[in-house]
Amino acid sequence: MPKPTNNLKDLLQNENPEKEPEIPEDKPVKENKTQRSPSRVGKKLVSGYFDPDAHMQLKLLSLETGKPIQGLLTDALNALFKMHDKPPIA
Repeated sequence: MPKPTNNLKDLLQNENPEKEPEIPEDKPVKENKTQRSPSRVGKKLVSGYFDPDAHMQLKLLSLETGKPIQGLLTDALNALFKMHDKPPIA
């Protein structure tokens, strides 16, 4: 009994012996440079997981105040910073 081969090229040739398998050329690695909105340049994402009720309450507060959720979170972070004697820089 012949020894099983681990060479992919040999396996492909055995399945289709009349056709030489195409081996793709190495492509240069593409850098992940996505276009960012100008408002996000130089900023970092801050996120967390919360109960659905807290999420709904935040959305309702956003509707009631007419302020976007990011604005409410900015206010909350600044209040937290002040509470800990840090400058409100959010």
